[in-house]
Amino acid sequence: MTLILASRPNVYTGSPLDRAGERREDAAWIAAAHADPQRLLVPVWRARSLLRGLAEGRPEAVYLTAETAARLRLPGEGAAEEAYPWAFLGLLGGRPVFAVDLSAEDAPLSLLPEGLGAFEDLRATGGGLAPDDASVLAHARGLLHWRARHRFCGVCGAACVPASAGHVMQCTGCQAAHFPRTDPAVIMLVWRGERVLLGHSQRFPRATMYSTLAGFVEPGESLEEAVAREVFEESAIRVGRVQYHSSQPWPFPASIMLGFYAEALSEAITIDPNELRDARWFGREELRHPEAHGFHLPRADSIARRLIEDWMAHA
Repeated sequence: MTLILASRPNVYTGSPLDRAGERREDAAWIAAAHADPQRLLVPVWRARSLLRGLAEGRPEAVYLTAETAARLRLPGEGAAEEAYPWAFLGLLGGRPVFAVDLSAEDAPLSLLPEGLGAFEDLRATGGGLAPDDASVLAHARGLLHWRARHRFCGVCGAACVPASAGHVMQCTGCQAAHFPRTDPAVIMLVWRGERVLLGHSQRFPRATMYSTLAGFVEPGESLEEAVAREVFEESAIRVGRVQYHSSQPWPFPASIMLGFYAEALSEAITIDPNELRDARWFGREELRHPEAHGFHLPRADSIARRLIEDWMAHA
């Protein structure tokens, strides 16, 4: 198989933000950004993003402005302990953009103008959001998830406080600095001749969905080694050539998916029942008409689907 290039950017990539990392340690600049009447807020509530138009099939991201956020307890508008957790995301056309976690509120919509939108699972948009907005909302969700789960030091157990505009959690005991965590995972379409290997995971919500194999990279392991190990562990298939395709942030809750094609050296499948309910070889005709053959492909916004579609398009 010759090199297969990504046909287009993956969902949640291509952020329009200037992350302005050099500004995070400048407390005066961050304070001024909080006070900027043009600032934008990306609200997250219990891992959900503020969206509108989902029911109509035209999802849009909702950013809060100074006017629409007037009733919220925001940084710079009262005692620090009263403010919601927040993090500086970057600059959008020169405007400061902050993520803000409203999870402490039981009914956050009551503090916002009526009809502004609703808090929904970002994945419910099915990739229908504008690419820029999808990237920004995923960025906010992933960063605030990390913040919420690193309130205590993993070294000594003392409480942590946010630093570097929300990008560091500083231990108040041993002073260890904890940085945002992203777990690397390999995801691979295994191919042999004109067929590909897809599996049905124990974790899939749909009983008929088949997708690429995937797994987390282990310490001391190269990405290619992780691909070969995960494929063998889950299916007993040995692979040879491994070819990189593309990557996709997947902050659900905290991963980056590293996509590959892997050439199978064998065909006999023996599944790991702890990981898979089933695994099969599929041909192009089945992949073109999955429902007619009694199965479904992974969601349209996933890198798994992109790997399959790009392989199908490759003659």
